[in-house]
This record gives sequence, structure tokens and C-alpha cells, in this order.
Amino acid sequence: MKKLISIKLASNIIITINTIALFMHLLILLKIVPYDFVWGGRLKSEADLIIFESISIVVQLLFITIVAVKAGYVFKGKFKKTVNVGTWVMFGLMVLNTIGNLASVSGLETIVMTPITCLLALLIFRIAIE
Repeated sequence: MKKLISIKLASNIIITINTIALFMHLLILLKIVPYDFVWGGRLKSEADLIIFESISIVVQLLFITIVAVKAGYVFKGKFKKTVNVGTWVMFGLMVLNTIGNLASVSGLETIVMTPITCLLALLIFRIAIE
């Protein structure tokens, strides 16, 4: 897999997708975008929206930071063990997220997000094996 895609390209794609997702979650939190297609279509109240979207934003920022460190964009050469563990945790979460998207009651989440999370899982696996 290392010969198919470089770590820099994989990192750039992951950071781009996660940055787009971060902005989407911010727009949902600001009620500019409806929230009925996220979290499996299971958010029932505004309190749920605030809690779960805040979690999403923190996780997106953490993912972007881990990938940026792994790619050497920030803190070059530091936190190697933490970042290596973080990338494997991210991989596991993306695999579980892909499965969760398949079980979503929101058709949009299933159709759109399943391939994206599957792609992210593969790309994160690529940077994890580096």
C-alpha cells in the first residue's frame, strides 16, 4: 500500500476531508445546516445537537492535529509514540464509523458518508503503517 499512495498525499486528503467536515459541523451547530442527517439521524433535541456537534468538532480538530503531526507539518519529530497510537485509534474509529453509517436511519448519511469514512479508514491505515 505504501507504493500506491504517499504519506503526504494521504495526509493532505485526510486533512482536507476533516476540515470540510469540521466546517459542516460548525454550520450545523450554528443552525445554518439542518442536523437531521448527522449522528445516524438520531438527534432529538437542541441539547443533543449542542453536545454531539461539540464532540464532533473536538474530534475533528484532534484528527487534523494528529495527521498534521504525523505528516511532519507541525511539531516535526515530536510526539511520535502518541501520534502513532492516535493514528491507529483513528483507524479503528473510522472502521466503526463506517459500520455505523451503514446502520444509519438517514439515507443521506448512509449513501454519502459511508464511502467517505471507508476512504478515510484506508487513508489513515496508510499513514498508520508508515
